[in-house]
Amino acid sequence: MQRKAYVTGVAALLAVLLAGCTGSSDDGGPTDDSNPGEAGTATAAAEPGRYDTLPQACGAVSRSTLDSLLPGIRQIADEAQRTTAYAGEATLTYDTDRKAGCRWKATSADATDRLFVDFERVVSYDNAVSADSQAEALFVKKVTAAAIPQPTASGSSGGTTTQAAPSASASASASASAPTSPAASASTSPSASASATPADLQSRLLDDLGDEAFVDDALSSAGSTVKQRVVTVAFRTSNVIVTIQYEEQPTTVGVVPDSKEMQDRARKLAAQLADSLGG
Repeated sequence: MQRKAYVTGVAALLAVLLAGCTGSSDDGGPTDDSNPGEAGTATAAAEPGRYDTLPQACGAVSRSTLDSLLPGIRQIADEAQRTTAYAGEATLTYDTDRKAGCRWKATSADATDRLFVDFERVVSYDNAVSADSQAEALFVKKVTAAAIPQPTASGSSGGTTTQAAPSASASASASASAPTSPAASASTSPSASASATPADLQSRLLDDLGDEAFVDDALSSAGSTVKQRVVTVAFRTSNVIVTIQYEEQPTTVGVVPDSKEMQDRARKLAAQLADSLGG
C-alpha cells in the first residue's frame, strides 16, 4: 500500500513541474511555439478599392447616346449592319474584371465619327499601398502624358497644351487651302473660328467628374486639308479609371469639327458612366 501512495505522489509532482516549465499565455511568458522576434511586426493590408469588377463596355453606352455622338449610325440602311454598329466591337482583353473597352464607328454625309470607351480597374499588390492610391498614381501619369496644364492661382487654366498650339496653325492652314466659292466660304468661316479654341475649351482639368478628371482637345491633319478633332475625357472613381476618346473627321474639305459640341457630348457621356459606377 505504501508503494502505491508513493507512485501517486511522484506523478502529482511531475505534473506540477511540467506546468511550471511550459508556462502559459496567462502569466505573460512565451509558449513553446511562439517567436519573440515576430511580435508587433504584422501590418494591416491596405484598402482593396471600391470596385472588384467592371461593367460590360459595349453595353455601357445607350443607343440614344450613340445616336448623339455618331449621327451616321441611324443612317445605315441595312438593318443587320445598323444592329452591328450599335453593338460595337469589344477590345481584346484577357481579364474583363481588370480591363474592358469597346469601339464604335459611323459615317454620315457630313463626317466619320468614332467612339472608344475604356474601363480599367486598378489592383494593388503592395500591402502598403491602397488600390485607390495606385489608381491615383496611374491617373497622374495620364495627366502628364496628355500635357494637361495645372490651374493657376486664380483657379483658371493657364497656358496652352501641346495640342492647343497646332490648333491655331491648323486654322490658318485650313483658311489658306479652303475653296473660295461662296458655299465653301459659308461653311469654313465658322469652322475656322472654332479651331481657334477659346480658353475655357482648351485641354484642362475638370472638377465636376469623379474623384479627378480632365479633358484633352486636339486638332490634327488627317490629310493636307482635312482636319480631324480628337476629344478625350478621362476620369477616376476610386480604383477605376475611365477613358473616352471621341473623334470626328469631316467629309468636306476645310471644315473643322466644333470643339464645344464635341466636348459637350463627350463630357455628357462621361457623366453618365460615372453615375452608372456610382461615383
